[in-house]
Amino acid sequence: MPGSAFDADAFAALERSGARTVSWAEARAGEHDLILTASPKGALRALSGPGVLLPHGAGFNKTVSGEGSPHLPSGLDPHYLLVDGEPWAALHALAHDEQLNRLAEYCPSAAARATVVGDPTLDRLLGSLAHRESYRSALGTGERRLIVLTSTWGPESLLARRPELPGELISLLPHDAYQLGLVLHPNEYSRAGAFDLSRHLAPALTAGMTLAGPYEEWAALLVAADAVVTDHGSTALYAAALGRPVIGAYDSGSELLPGSPMAQMLTHVPRLDKAADLVHVLPAAEARGTRGFADAAFALPGQALKRLRSELYRLLGLRPRTVPVAPHPLPHPAAPRRPAAFAVRAEVAGSRIGIERFPSFTSEAVHHLAAEHPEAGLRHVQSASVLWRRARPASPAPHTSTWTAAGWTARVLEEAPGCRTAAAVLSPERCLVRHRSAGTFSVRIEACRTSDRVRRTDPGAVVSAVHAWLGATSQWRLPVRLFCDIGPLTVRVRLAPADEADLAYEL
Repeated sequence: MPGSAFDADAFAALERSGARTVSWAEARAGEHDLILTASPKGALRALSGPGVLLPHGAGFNKTVSGEGSPHLPSGLDPHYLLVDGEPWAALHALAHDEQLNRLAEYCPSAAARATVVGDPTLDRLLGSLAHRESYRSALGTGERRLIVLTSTWGPESLLARRPELPGELISLLPHDAYQLGLVLHPNEYSRAGAFDLSRHLAPALTAGMTLAGPYEEWAALLVAADAVVTDHGSTALYAAALGRPVIGAYDSGSELLPGSPMAQMLTHVPRLDKAADLVHVLPAAEARGTRGFADAAFALPGQALKRLRSELYRLLGLRPRTVPVAPHPLPHPAAPRRPAAFAVRAEVAGSRIGIERFPSFTSEAVHHLAAEHPEAGLRHVQSASVLWRRARPASPAPHTSTWTAAGWTARVLEEAPGCRTAAAVLSPERCLVRHRSAGTFSVRIEACRTSDRVRRTDPGAVVSAVHAWLGATSQWRLPVRLFCDIGPLTVRVRLAPADEADLAYEL
């Protein structure tokens, strides 16, 4: 349909869904049994057939300046709902009685054709909760806390008003304790485009921030999240319905409607004024329940598809199918880029080492730079005190040439004069570490095991811990047992003389 300013990615989404498309001229020429839309705007009135307005977002919390009736939510605005004084839609499906009451206030004739069915998106989120751990596994979250920023579109959005916030947060949050995600409104994706977004967000994306896709992946990120930082966009109400802690980051303006569910929530949840305050604000957010705010936006959880199907079949004059209908689980989110260089803060107290890793561009005071060879790039490889390489699967090619762990670590110290420690990461629990003055060691990393779970940390962080300990300790005898505090985990590490299997391991 012509007329949308944000339709750049719409056809791609339809193609992925398997939907068949027709030209606008063909759509206008035909008579349709049912016309389904999530918005009353655009040239819909040019189509022939009964229309259905579906629930769109978590309620009606915003007004858009410069269009429609001033100070009214566009989804409930008579300017869009009426054609020649009569409702365009044969059915206006809503998510909550509060929305029906507001529609009756603004447009009584449209309210006469409205009914509350619930919210299909919420039901899909709730139905995907059982997949939370698999989403976190796909993201590589581990035991870290996943903090998700949500930004609506327009001049008052989080990304428009605080464009530096993603980069600031990821530069201040220790990588092994926190993971950062960003959910943008589809309009913002369409307006900026993937290329410009990736350029603007490049530092944060390189440092490991995950940018959720706009159609389904954003919802999987909410399911996986531990907390949400939000502007006035209604996405955070879905997070509240899942029980996630919510932190406000909206700087006020004219778009948020007073008294709306989103306005009520932002009034009561903690606020983030500076990126550095997040770790202090988070406990207050976790202590503040959020589900009550979502109760004002969503009714009839788990019933939306069944009720909506009954209403649509009624309009079609058909008997509803008896087969139960249920929402499909959300697809797994894509893994974020794995950071290849870290500025590392290290504190050594006897056999205990505390490690915090930050992006290389952080302003935090740090102990050393550590980088993955060669993924980190020439600048970081040349200036890093610690270089590591991860073992790769064996090549299927008939002709191969591979380094041994001993050969590669020796070569790196020869070619990188600034490097003090070179490490071959052979497995999540096994490394060969060569220190320029202390020698070569086999390192064993014990997984954190309980009766029901096995937790592991990044071996690259352990290599930094070993490097810091070797630099701070003058007298020791092998074998040595160390305790490494890395994010939420305390990892036990054993240093022993390099064994032949580690030295000869093919990288």
